[in-house]
Amino acid sequence: MAGETKDVAPITPDLVRLLSETAPTVVVLGDAILDVWLSGHCERICREAPAPVVDVGARALSPGGAANTAANLAALGARARFVSVVGDDEPGRALAALLVSHGVDTENLLTAPSRRSISKQRVVADDQVLLRFDEGDRDDLPAVQTNRLTQALENALAGADALMVCDYGNGLLGKPLRDAMARLRADIPLLVVDAHDFEHWQQARPDLVTPNAAEAANLLGADLPEPGEERARLFEDERRRLLGKTGAAAAVVTMDRHGAMLLTGEGRGYRTWADPAPESQASGAGDTFAAALVLARAAGLPTTSCMELAQTAANVVVHQDGTAICSQAQLSLALSREREAAVPAGELARAVAAHREAGRRVVFTNGCFDVLHRGHITYLNEAKRLGDVLIVAVNSDESVRRLKGADRPVNTAQDRAAVLSALSCVDHVAVFEEDTPIEMLKLLEPQLYVKGGDYTENMLPEAPTVRSYGGEVRVLGYVADHSTTSVIEKIRTSAPVGEGA
Repeated sequence: MAGETKDVAPITPDLVRLLSETAPTVVVLGDAILDVWLSGHCERICREAPAPVVDVGARALSPGGAANTAANLAALGARARFVSVVGDDEPGRALAALLVSHGVDTENLLTAPSRRSISKQRVVADDQVLLRFDEGDRDDLPAVQTNRLTQALENALAGADALMVCDYGNGLLGKPLRDAMARLRADIPLLVVDAHDFEHWQQARPDLVTPNAAEAANLLGADLPEPGEERARLFEDERRRLLGKTGAAAAVVTMDRHGAMLLTGEGRGYRTWADPAPESQASGAGDTFAAALVLARAAGLPTTSCMELAQTAANVVVHQDGTAICSQAQLSLALSREREAAVPAGELARAVAAHREAGRRVVFTNGCFDVLHRGHITYLNEAKRLGDVLIVAVNSDESVRRLKGADRPVNTAQDRAAVLSALSCVDHVAVFEEDTPIEMLKLLEPQLYVKGGDYTENMLPEAPTVRSYGGEVRVLGYVADHSTTSVIEKIRTSAPVGEGA
């Protein structure tokens, strides 16, 4: 996975269809949980105690935990096989039926008559979760059941492209099974682990682990900084130690409403940015993220592209109620709706005013972005780190021709805007007709104007305009041999263009 942290394939609806056609076989091993949502209305307090009374109007069942990951994989186009253990009880039977209805292969879902299935039941009143009560056995699985589960795993792995382990510490995946996994490791093409205790899986040498921010900080024995760049720097600075603790080749640290970060043994971390939603709607979003991530990686995409696809899928489900699942159609629709056209200047001005009113720092950059390459990705992520909102202004086709010559642009403004908008670090894209974005800068007055490449501030005609309204100008780093011109020349001469492209 080294060398993939900067290269990214455009995330488009066509790519989603490609994943469906590839249809990797992914085995999910982990805790089977039934999520129950009791929803209703509350307008009175109980007489017996100061407790709210909820008049339940609806009861919804959903796959939870590892079962939710499997359901998301199937919905996104994978051939999902689920390996786990449930009890011979109503929750277990309900969960098995749900998985089948979602297209998950449950041939290796075992039943243990002496074990109570795990369920998490939430009581929701007017979109507010009031209470969650959990049921089920979390004791270590007996040796006989562990042996059965190990055999079921071996069966499921036959011909599989990837294994996703979801270990939430419910006693299912004890040391005997982990030891067996280490013995099977050589035959697993891709191993991704999501666990409460990642050190338990160190000997399996995962290709990728997906701790959340708190789990990553705990592995490092560090206090978790407040969300933001300080937290991101902690994980970047300690990436080698984090990988050593988990035994993984790479780690994706999920940070909820603050996105996710890809860490490898070298280079800066690759960031995605989330579309924030209330915590009450975030249930299962991590499962969706993991499912999209492992599916795209099993299909052979660069890990950075997998990150962007996973972030988009997670953004879909956090705007749905309950434990939601992102389907292939929903993912394609999200990409289509949000990426088709650049934002008109007037609409963008209103959005910037709202961002300012909310106290957000607006960062603005511009360019032709004719063929998206490693240099672009590097500096756009750097630009996003400098503020809260990133606006990218793109030269129109006529403007590019004036600047670059009659054979440019290679891609139309609409296509260039669509590809840029597919990056989670980019919040808004606009197209301008002039040779410079000075008029747009006058209209928007962003707090920070940045450029990437081999410029100096004195070379930028936009600098006086930005300084005139009190803004700041900053020039970011340049990635050698990754200009658009050099990329196009390599394509024309049929030479390789970078790693992981």
